[in-house]
Amino acid sequence: MPDTTALDQATAMIEKTWGRPIEALESLAVRRPCDDPLLRTAMHIRSALVIIDTAGAVHQDRLHALTRPGHVLAFYDLERVTSSAADLWIAQAESRSFLQAIGHVIEAREAAATADRAPAVRLAQAAVARSGHAPRALGQSPDQPAPSAVVGPPLAGLGPHC
Repeated sequence: MPDTTALDQATAMIEKTWGRPIEALESLAVRRPCDDPLLRTAMHIRSALVIIDTAGAVHQDRLHALTRPGHVLAFYDLERVTSSAADLWIAQAESRSFLQAIGHVIEAREAAATADRAPAVRLAQAAVARSGHAPRALGQSPDQPAPSAVVGPPLAGLGPHC
């Protein structure tokens, strides 16, 4: 059973994150790039990974052909073996970098989704506080309105914030 390639891993990561098959995501990224720029970025990185994956397979096949059992290397083949091994190593390093980049795009998507929900949660909390359901201060009679709720994070102090 062959090992999963970086391309297979990237495809699985993208499909899991966006919840659709890669063919559908490819068409979405091309037809409507402004709808989801992070999808377009992930698909762009994946397309570069396709090229690197193909190049890595070529270098690996060349290296296997040069080092096949029963084959005696000629002196001039040593340079080709070394060159093919170095090219394969570089292709694998680039594949790992592209996988990491796709992981960062996915993290950015998740962070953006969380950031989009945060203001809604604060607004809902403020609405509940203003609706009169907020706990009353000790000693406050039920006829008096509840104090206004503060929306947003508390200020640490006055002055410029960097």
